[in-house]
Amino acid sequence: MHASHCNCPRLPAARLLSSTLGLLVLMAASAPPAAVSPAKAQSPKPIALNPDNPHYFLFRDRPTVLITSGEHYGAVLNLDFDYEPYLDELKARGLNLTRTFSGVYCEDRNSFGIRGNPLAPAAGRLSCPWARSREPGYAGGGHKYDLSRWDDAYFARLKDFLAQAGRRGVVVEFVLFCPFYEDGMWNLSPMKAENNVNGVGKVARTEVYTLQHEDLVAVHQAVTRKIVSELKDFDNVYYEVCNEPYFGGVTRPWQDRIIATIVETEAGFAQKHLIAQNIANGSRKIEDPNPAVSVFNFHYATPPVTVAMNFGLGKVLGDDETGFKGSSDFVYRAEGWDFLLAGGAVYDNLDYSFTPDHEAGTAKPNAPGGGGATLRGQLAILKQFIEGFDFVNMAPDDSVIQGKLPEKVTARALVEPGRQYAVYLRGSGARQLELKLPAGRYRAEWTNTKTGAVDQRESFTHSDGKRVLAVPPYAEDVALRITAAK
Repeated sequence: MHASHCNCPRLPAARLLSSTLGLLVLMAASAPPAAVSPAKAQSPKPIALNPDNPHYFLFRDRPTVLITSGEHYGAVLNLDFDYEPYLDELKARGLNLTRTFSGVYCEDRNSFGIRGNPLAPAAGRLSCPWARSREPGYAGGGHKYDLSRWDDAYFARLKDFLAQAGRRGVVVEFVLFCPFYEDGMWNLSPMKAENNVNGVGKVARTEVYTLQHEDLVAVHQAVTRKIVSELKDFDNVYYEVCNEPYFGGVTRPWQDRIIATIVETEAGFAQKHLIAQNIANGSRKIEDPNPAVSVFNFHYATPPVTVAMNFGLGKVLGDDETGFKGSSDFVYRAEGWDFLLAGGAVYDNLDYSFTPDHEAGTAKPNAPGGGGATLRGQLAILKQFIEGFDFVNMAPDDSVIQGKLPEKVTARALVEPGRQYAVYLRGSGARQLELKLPAGRYRAEWTNTKTGAVDQRESFTHSDGKRVLAVPPYAEDVALRITAAK
């Protein structure tokens, strides 16, 4: 899978800048596609906002929420990561999302205290969009990169990953860029001048994702065009511009430039793909959103107040990274339930049981977060619960919850009045739940969030106003489904 060496001559130093810019424009426009492509005569429609309710997705003609517990983003860029067992595990659990970095950023084995980190390939095992040169000296092992040439083996691997994911019903959130949190990460980037033969990237890490250095911006735009062009026929991908752009000096004008590059590249394509933007850790009200963005992502969005803040945008809201809260399954399970029942449509737990030697997720997490088969099974229960509703016709409405709950118990409700209600109680101690319901006949089922079993059922006729339901014994959290009886 290593790129072949280039036999082309090196450019003189005085011509590096102008020649690099010209080469990047040329290769983005003329590079032939890699050999691997989806085996379909006509490309299916990519995942899109649901036309009946754009807070959710439409994927392969079905209303869709995306829920997963996925690897730490290195499935493609790490040549030692066998992604088929990983994707098999997601499919077996009924999970339908993976978040993947492009390879322009990677980490070392000490980053963030993560052992078995897929984003930290071994020496010489980074796979990225650019081809290797003949010149040794890449900081991560092997030859330096040539930013004017693409690595066909990388794009073959990337497209196979997309195809394998698509066969399993898994959507790929493809993350184009990531800030360099520390100098050590910038030191490993092919875009740093010491790691390429093009003389590009003689800047501080905090200036990489700005518009200050046109040679770097040309590199960013060229690789964006190449990736978007290569993946144009896949229905199971959308693009996130930059992971956590609120770190490392990433500017809004630079993000807008990359968004415009995606839009311009796809202008002549029959099908367009969704663009996502990462907004904040926790919560933030989005001001002046880029109109080309359809998915707004947050990290560690618990409690999920950011959903209510931004629900009026009429776009998908996602919580696409968790972690850094220990190994408790409850913490990450509850974050997912809270976010989805608050009206979100994406939940991605960061699962450290996936490592390059345990791609099926059987490693014991050794990182500032959790994961594992038990948690994945519990998140599958969340997905099944949401999919058991006609959720496109529902909206968050906590006003249906009446009365006082015990201290440290919170409740959230997703509602279509008089027809269907999804309620989530987080925290132990509730014995009864008071709801405001219109007159009608109803069925109520209490779902165990850890086993998926229905712990209690009842049918009732309600005259109007408040209804008190007995809560079955539970620990940590419990979910309620109410539907109108026919």
